[in-house]
Amino acid sequence: MTKQALTADSSANKASAILRSLLAEYHPRNFSIRLWDGTEWQSETDSPRFTVIFKSPRAFQRLVSGNKSDLALSEAYIYDDIDVEGDLEPAMPLGNYLMSRKWSAPVLIQMGWNVLRMSADTRTGRNGRQATMSGEIHSLERDRKAVTFHYNVSNDFYALWLDRRMVYSCAYFGAANEDLDTAQERKLDYLCRKLRLKPGERLLDIGCGWGALIIHAAQHYGVDAVGITLSENQAALAKERIDMAGLQERCRVELRDYRDETGIFDKIVSVGMFEHVGESQLAIYFRRAWDLLRPRGVFLNHGIARRTTDPEPRGPTFISRYVFPDGELVAINAALRYAEETGFEVRDVESLREHYALTLRHWARRLDRHWEEAQKIVGEPTSRVWRLFLAGSAYAFAAGALNVYQALLLKPENGVTGLPLTRSDWYK
Repeated sequence: MTKQALTADSSANKASAILRSLLAEYHPRNFSIRLWDGTEWQSETDSPRFTVIFKSPRAFQRLVSGNKSDLALSEAYIYDDIDVEGDLEPAMPLGNYLMSRKWSAPVLIQMGWNVLRMSADTRTGRNGRQATMSGEIHSLERDRKAVTFHYNVSNDFYALWLDRRMVYSCAYFGAANEDLDTAQERKLDYLCRKLRLKPGERLLDIGCGWGALIIHAAQHYGVDAVGITLSENQAALAKERIDMAGLQERCRVELRDYRDETGIFDKIVSVGMFEHVGESQLAIYFRRAWDLLRPRGVFLNHGIARRTTDPEPRGPTFISRYVFPDGELVAINAALRYAEETGFEVRDVESLREHYALTLRHWARRLDRHWEEAQKIVGEPTSRVWRLFLAGSAYAFAAGALNVYQALLLKPENGVTGLPLTRSDWYK
């Protein structure tokens, strides 16, 4: 046996010893682990849900480096030091366990000593797409860069795994086995019914994406719809779709920050944009919506929320560096407080948490089905970022770590709302 082979075997033996310490109390062991020398630690079940593959000693060093953010483990996956065969979502609890566990002193001593003795793998070539933000946080220019980083990845890439309308937000399912296109169309119509749109009304969509909602509202409810976005890619495709639908007279998209919007609208909607605002800007956000809305108009705000008991993470994370730079999740009670302080009356709040878990699973499966095409369009590291993001988010919504709410806010006029007494018209 060569010296190189002996070193590799020695590293794998040390890694196996560390694994036994790390996972001694972890259950269920419904997965397998394979090391770089082919050694496999078998599942306790006949059909493991996934297999974690450590491709080099460096992958293991990342895992036990002492960095308790999710960044080290995420980057090991993004750059193919670690791979996962099978379903990625069930691997999320294992990743959380390894990152959050407080190990006993003997385990830490063993890990530290064994890692020091491991042979280092010095491969280089990190060429993933990372966000490097500068300037005042949530300034107009920095927000434009942050939004562009996420949404300008590639229209063709998003088209691989979104529905045919390219709706990049939580769908609304009539049944768990319903197809994604149907569920997204139901969501678009549900939003329009909640807003109680009428022909001739002016609708503003803040963060309109690729234009699906304003097109649907103009086609089926006869409104004059304006969508605004900071993404050039989204605006260009949305305009093409508006032209193809022959809706140029009643539907348009503008490259504009919500803080720069002017005019008066009968109804305002924001779906999946709220996460980019930042808590420091929420008073400005709701005040701008208030000023743009006519008396007795309604504002439907649809956004992801964290649990009140979960603090915002400090320092860089997988999400902030690779997915949503400067994104910030706010608890629903805080969001509603800012809305009420502006003057809005909260008329309805609905959680769609289970619907988002279903949506994300659809997206993840569709990305997997188009994996080869995705890598050709954006490269393997970026494809891995989205695979990890979709699977991790699906797990977070299914487990209740994240939620998504639709809040219907009214701008009252001397106590008069103009709203019907019941919600029955929403469910016809």
